[in-house]
Amino acid sequence: MPRESYQTAKFMIVDDEIANIRVLEHLLDAWDCPNVQSTTDPTQALALYSQFQPDIVLLDLMMARLDGFGVMQQLQTVIPEHDYLPILVLTADVTPEIKHRALALGAKDFVTKPFDIAELSLRIQNLLETRFLHRQLQNQNAILEGRVEERTYQLKIAEIETIECLALAGEYRDDDTGQHAQRVGITAARLALHIGMSPPEAELIQRAAPLHDVGKIGIGDHILLKPARLTMEEFDAMKAHCAIGHQILSRHHTPLLQRAADIAHCHHERWDGSGYPQGLRGEDIPIEGRLVAIADVFDALTHERPYKKAWPLEEAATEIQNQSGRQFDPRLAETFGSHLESICDFSLYPES
Repeated sequence: MPRESYQTAKFMIVDDEIANIRVLEHLLDAWDCPNVQSTTDPTQALALYSQFQPDIVLLDLMMARLDGFGVMQQLQTVIPEHDYLPILVLTADVTPEIKHRALALGAKDFVTKPFDIAELSLRIQNLLETRFLHRQLQNQNAILEGRVEERTYQLKIAEIETIECLALAGEYRDDDTGQHAQRVGITAARLALHIGMSPPEAELIQRAAPLHDVGKIGIGDHILLKPARLTMEEFDAMKAHCAIGHQILSRHHTPLLQRAADIAHCHHERWDGSGYPQGLRGEDIPIEGRLVAIADVFDALTHERPYKKAWPLEEAATEIQNQSGRQFDPRLAETFGSHLESICDFSLYPES
């Protein structure tokens, strides 16, 4: 161990005999170790440790008011779980029973009284070297953990940015602003909060919902941009965007993309079972799909499309209520109508 480390170490001595403390202090002073705190009152050891935060404790076992075993029991309650605090026991009693008991309470080594100076020096040096190596390893682990956290954060941001680009690609041909996807995400997340979902779950839905129509990438412009009602054949072709979106997104296994895959697949299912692509009914439809269904329809109604004019907000809100129990989950529809002002960001909607 470098001499500098030895000299900067913090020593704590606990012994109820002042003469013993003076001997140890003299030795440490001779070794150029200035950071030394001591006490002859073992009942003050815990407070001294908390204040001084030593690198090593030199502890007598046989003391009157509180023996060394009691001191170690107290220290165990405040030593951090992953810390290594060397406790060097100084004792004249080296019977196996004493050693076993001391080791069980946290002692790391023993020096027999009267101690040999060279032996004491070497044992202190070995214990301090272990402590400083342990601390160095902890610091390295903290640095590595910080790097992992930073990398994880960067990957999360990259995933979100990729999702936003993918959502925009899915919407670009019939909403070249890309705002429909974002509005649906915001509305679905706020509705989720109003029914008691946790903020992290709502945030996940807000991030995933904009990908609900990513499957439109696979739908031809002659259908997607048709300025009139679709024929039955064209409507059947349009329905495929749910399966296409699910196929694109379900190949990835992050929670965000898995949630997005479920939304893409089921946001056109209907509460009464008449939706597509699977004809799911009621609560068999995943909750995220039921949330996005309301947000998607309300946004589509209130914004102009190639085949329709925008509806006034009041009429669109009424339509959501009219479809309660048929197209939409009744509980969600009721919550949406009751909290419309706080669920919808009307600054993003046309004037009614």
